[in-house]
Amino acid sequence: MDMIGVYLKEAFLKEGCPVCRMLREFEGKTLATILYEHSNDPQVITDFKKSLGLCPYHAWKLFETSASNSLYDPLGVAVIYERMLAHYLESGENVKEEECPICTLVEEKERIVVDSIVKRIDEILEYYRDSPAILCRRHYRMIVEGLATKAPEKGEELKNIHKKKLKNIHELLKGFIEKSSYMYEEGPSEEEARAIRSSILILKGEPLAINQKGFVEKSSKKRGRVIFGRKN
Repeated sequence: MDMIGVYLKEAFLKEGCPVCRMLREFEGKTLATILYEHSNDPQVITDFKKSLGLCPYHAWKLFETSASNSLYDPLGVAVIYERMLAHYLESGENVKEEECPICTLVEEKERIVVDSIVKRIDEILEYYRDSPAILCRRHYRMIVEGLATKAPEKGEELKNIHKKKLKNIHELLKGFIEKSSYMYEEGPSEEEARAIRSSILILKGEPLAINQKGFVEKSSKKRGRVIFGRKN
């Protein structure tokens, strides 16, 4: 098993959407790297200017990251947004606000992760079948779409496994509602309580900027871009 396979296995053996988990970790590391190493980097400042300091989600996420770890102080955020405010003052209301570079990086990472899952579907199905992991609607659809032409029979197998997981969460959620009645002294189990979060995750994914955009059909063109001074 190669290193990508190892990372995928770890993600698919944990609770929640494995793709969302990998994207959340990637997003966090990217923001932390900017704060730790690149807050004064001219290329980073140039990239940030294009979106006037990232999208709202990632702008606040950058701020929260700076406040959540003693390794990062508010100085990095102050340096970045002093430049952004200066740019806004210079440009006035005519300032252009293009796509957020962090969103672009996460979207490209998402495509790589989904493609890697499709290529390793035989291994992935083994992990997914009996693990607490459950794909969110967006990433389930993206993987099924990728399998439609490359391994349709595996796509059907994935659908069956996924449907079984959905039904299990549904039953747990109904159990939570039923046992919340005063008639049940013990009340809902811990597993039934977790089903509340799981049901939201299944339909909407984790609270990531990429999930707020909804499902993007695979027909959208791949784009190579220069982000933070490197070609992607």
